[in-house]
Amino acid sequence: MDRTEYAILTVIALATVGLGVFTTTQPLETFLVESAQEALSTTAAMAWVTWWALVVGFAIAGGVEAWTSGEEVSELLAGHGPREIGYGSLFGFVSSSCSYSAIATAKNLFKKGGSAAATLGAFMFASTNLVIEIGAVIWILLGWQFLVADILGGFVLIGLMAFGLVYVVPDEVVERARQNVQDEGSETVRDPVCGMEVDPDETEYSVEHDGRTFYFCSKSCKESFDPEAANTTVREQATSLSGWKALADKQWKEWGMLWDEIAIGFVFAGLIAGFIPEAVWTSVFSGPTFGLPVYVFWTAVLGAVIGVATFVCSVGNVPFGAVLFSNGLPFGSVLSYIYADLIVPPIMDAYREYYGTTFAAVLSGMIFVAAVLTGVVVHFVFLGAGVIPSPESVQIAEVSIEADYKLVLNVFATGLFGVLYWLHRSDSVGDEGRGGHGEAAQAGD
Repeated sequence: MDRTEYAILTVIALATVGLGVFTTTQPLETFLVESAQEALSTTAAMAWVTWWALVVGFAIAGGVEAWTSGEEVSELLAGHGPREIGYGSLFGFVSSSCSYSAIATAKNLFKKGGSAAATLGAFMFASTNLVIEIGAVIWILLGWQFLVADILGGFVLIGLMAFGLVYVVPDEVVERARQNVQDEGSETVRDPVCGMEVDPDETEYSVEHDGRTFYFCSKSCKESFDPEAANTTVREQATSLSGWKALADKQWKEWGMLWDEIAIGFVFAGLIAGFIPEAVWTSVFSGPTFGLPVYVFWTAVLGAVIGVATFVCSVGNVPFGAVLFSNGLPFGSVLSYIYADLIVPPIMDAYREYYGTTFAAVLSGMIFVAAVLTGVVVHFVFLGAGVIPSPESVQIAEVSIEADYKLVLNVFATGLFGVLYWLHRSDSVGDEGRGGHGEAAQAGD
């Protein structure tokens, strides 16, 4: 995030506190003290119950990315049939990216000839909302019903996006967007060691091997690169120190991209839980006055609008979503909120720079509509099945460190985090050669 986004989030945080101040019936001093305590308690509680899931989720994602072979995936995404949409979803799932990295990778795939449906519809969404770490946090904070709904809804949304990009958006609009990307000039490629996006025209570090050029973000990545390791098996990498260092490097890249958004998500969840009086939530979510379908629809629209306005993406959305659900936002509307992470203002501005104003508006509008419709559809599917959880089941509780499974898992996760950090920082392991996959032309290339 840049300074402008932090400034906007600060304004939203102050507005949240201000709303509480103007609507509370308590004495001001009492309200501020008690609300601050509840905000801190909620933030700490959410961090405590999700810490192990985040560490393990990032480690698994790092292993998938570091220990599996790269492919020329743009060729596999050239069409818009079920096969290409499936490949796009699969590659998005294993890429495990933050929203900003996901849109850059999808842009490169689209630029190289991938269809809009498979790259901007399937890959881009799956790499932010169908990945391991967000699924783990949804499961911990919101429950298994939300996890199943997130996956089911994800495929519904991908289907809606693919349909719209193939049958609704004119072909000339899509091709004009592709031409805008191709006229943009340089494209980024992925550093095969750490996974960072690199501009080949700007980096000083590259290696020629077997007719292919590998680009690196730094001298250390270039020196630790071992192209022969591309042929090692997953088992060999999983049982070698260099393979685990590759995993550590990949998962640290994910932490580097997402830690601030995750932290902001926890903080905002605490602020909302602590400073917004219950009377405000009761007045906003007053119930289905005009019937349940209308109520679910307009709250799904509200959820998507909140998702756009908060500027928080990916995993960071989930803690805030848990607070919204516990205070009355309907089940499907929470999903609409989570799915709107690909249309926050900075990302929509990136769409405009990549594809031009017309296609950026079309793409952003389609994502918004798909997020709302998906939330509504999934809500009534789960309502019909009788499996919508109670808001009281959400994991928003007082911090309590007890000798239970959470303590054991968090101790284990902290140890794993420390070991992986040591491996990431260790130069001696890198000298042996990485167990990475030498992905000169992986999804991000």
